[in-house]
Order: sequence, then structure tokens, then C-alpha cells
Amino acid sequence: MTGKNLTIERQISNGEVSFSSQEKSNVIPETLPEKLKRIAKANLLVILTVSAVIVGVCIGLGVRNAKLTQTQVIYFGFPGELLIRLLKMIIIPLVVCSLVSGAASIDPKALGKLGGWAMLFFLVTTLISSAIGVIMAFIIQPGSSQSAKPRITSLDQKAPETKEVMDSFLDLVRNIFPSNLVAAAFQSYATGYKFVNTSMNTTNSTIEKVPLGTDVDGMNILGLIVFSMAFGVALRKLGEDGEILIKFFNSFNEATMVLVSWIMWYAPLGIMFLVAAKIVEMEDVGNLFASLGKYIACCVIGHAVHGLLILPLIYFVFTRKNPYAFLMGLVAALATAFGTSSSSATLPLMMKCVEENNGVSKHISRFILPIGATVNMDGAACFQCVAAVFIAQLNDIPLNFVQVITILVTATASSVGAAGIPAGGVLTLAIILEAVGLPTNDLSLILAVDWLV
Repeated sequence: MTGKNLTIERQISNGEVSFSSQEKSNVIPETLPEKLKRIAKANLLVILTVSAVIVGVCIGLGVRNAKLTQTQVIYFGFPGELLIRLLKMIIIPLVVCSLVSGAASIDPKALGKLGGWAMLFFLVTTLISSAIGVIMAFIIQPGSSQSAKPRITSLDQKAPETKEVMDSFLDLVRNIFPSNLVAAAFQSYATGYKFVNTSMNTTNSTIEKVPLGTDVDGMNILGLIVFSMAFGVALRKLGEDGEILIKFFNSFNEATMVLVSWIMWYAPLGIMFLVAAKIVEMEDVGNLFASLGKYIACCVIGHAVHGLLILPLIYFVFTRKNPYAFLMGLVAALATAFGTSSSSATLPLMMKCVEENNGVSKHISRFILPIGATVNMDGAACFQCVAAVFIAQLNDIPLNFVQVITILVTATASSVGAAGIPAGGVLTLAIILEAVGLPTNDLSLILAVDWLV
């Protein structure tokens, strides 16, 4: 007996575990109920989210016939309102801590030529993915159905004031460099206008439209993003003197991720009431579902164009090899990514696939892939751009050229800080909506189908 134990210990110490035929026969095979229980436990959040959407639709259709007043609808959707408030609450610590931590962790000297090319590739492909999302949203127009608008409208709604293109561009630059970081957490700069009579006499009067800078409610996300990234680089530049603050922001970022995970466990309850309240508000529920269907199709087509055409084309241009043969070696990792909705959870399997199936050297895969799993969120950038345009169309808010550029830049930058967890992209979508002044109440629609796109 002692000799047998020594043999087993020696096998384990060598990284090998073997069993005799008798021991193998004692292994109890997993039964179907146990297998289903294991799968359900691993995907519990996704199951709860999908169930919440279904229950929310049923509740909304049932309550819809009660003809609730606007006040009653507000009370009815209160649990969903709490979810929106929690998501908005976590925006600033998520943006600041993740970007400071990420920028501080990248050492330009350590990256070298390989890392420099990788970072350039990540930036370019993310911008391309964002552009594809915006283009697809404007072509398909998933939120343009007039019947999908709320039947309960705010009494104080008014048409937005038209801004000059130059003033919109200057506002974008001003917000990139905020004059007050504390104020940037809840205010952004916006140009208003006043009309001044510049005539010198009473016979000939000239009215001049003069720009007037004002601070409006809403987080200046662009300013916080730029400052956070610059601050992270500055901390890395300090060397050992900056290590204390880097560790602080790393710990702060980890704590923020814990808070995000807690919020996501409350999400199914909030989603249920948000979806139910949204259905009660809509004039035509059928058109709302049709709009969501077009939104899903828009995201899927965008992902397909980027993943099956653009990226393979880039691979072929630089390697002159068949890109689809390379993709076939990643099927297991891609299936895992779809099932878990998490780049972080897929990372170990992705490393295994590229090393064993595609022959990528370990020192390259284990250096580039962890960075890519955090920085290169092309799918998140694409769906966030589609969602932002979709919500603008749903609320009849026209987007000018500068706002579209803001969506592209913010989606690219915020996708870097997107949590590698399920529904992490929805958190950063709130950042984009705040950046261009779009309502965050319609996040419930995005959350309802986030598991699919």
C-alpha cells in the first residue's frame, strides 16, 4: 500500500496522473441531471437574464391593458431605474481606474517593436469595427420605426438647438481638455448662442449670432478618458516612485470589478422591470420587437463583415496565407467566447488553440493575447456604435458629424476599458451615451439582447 502511494506521488510530481483498470472502473460517469446542473451553474447569469426578459415581456403585455398613467409607469419601473442608476454610478471609477491601470501597466520599453505593431493593429481594427457599426446602423436604421416611439412623452421636451459645425468641433476639443476635473465628473462644455445687435444707428440694424460657452449637465467622459490615459503613462514614467499609486489604482480597479459583478447579479431583476415598463410605454409593441430584431441583425452583420471579411483580408495581405484555415483552428475558442460572452474566460483556450492548432510560438501568444483580451475589444466597439445610433434613432435625435466622430472615438477608447466579463460592454455603452448626450433609459433594450449580440 505504501509503495502504491509512493508511485502515485511520483507520478503526480512529474505532472502525470494514471489509474489502474480497477481504479478507472470506480470512476462514476456524470449523469444527465448532473451535467445539466453543471451547465446551468456555469451560465446562471445568462439564464437569469434571458428569463428576466421573457418574464418582463409577459408582465408588460399583461399590465399594458391596465392603461397606467405616466406616474404609475414611473413607479412600476422603479426597480429598473435603480439598475440604470447603479450602472451610471460605476462609470467614473470604471473609466478612470481601468484606463489609469491599463496605461500604467504598458511599459513602452518592454513592448518593443512587437508590442508597438500589436498596439497599432488593435487601435486600427477597433476603429474599423466602430466605423462598420456606425455605417451598418445608418444603412439598416434599426430604430427609425415611428411606431416604436413611447406613447408617454415628457412635457418639457423641446427641439435641440442647432449648433454650427465649427462650434461642435471646438466643443469636442474643449471637452478633451477639461478645465476642472471634478466638474468633468458631472458637467461638460457646450456652446450656446446669444443674439447681439451690432448696429450703430436705428436705421440699419445687424443681428449677430455670438457663441456663448456654458456648462451643461452630463459627464465629460472624453476629458476623463484622455486625462486617465495620460496620468497612467505619467505614473509609468516615474518608475519606482509611481509604483505605490499604480498599485492603488490596480486595487481600485479590482474592487470596481467586484462591484460590477454584484451589479450584474441585480441586473436580471432590473431588466425585468425595465423591459416591462418599456413595453407599457410603447405605442406598438410589434414594431418595438421589429426594431430590436433589426438591431440584432445589424450587430450580427457588422460582426460578420469585420470578423469574416476585414480581419481575414488584413491577415492575407500581410501573410499571403489562407485566413480561413487559421480561423478553423480557433473554432473551439470562438464557441467558448459565444457561450461565455467573456474575452477573459476565453483567453486560456485561445492560447491553447493558437499554439497547438495554428503553430504560433508561445512567447508571442502569451505576450500579445492577454493584452488583446483587454485592449482589442472590436466586437464591443461595433455593437456599442450600433446601439448608440439605434437609441438616437429610437428617440428621434439626429446625430451630426461631430457627434458621430465622438461616438467613434469614445467607443474605441472606452472599449479598451471594457470589463472582460459578461455584459461588460453595456457598462461602457453608458459612457458613450453620456458623451453624446443620449438618454440612458433605453439601455434596458440593449441589456435585453446583449447576451445574443
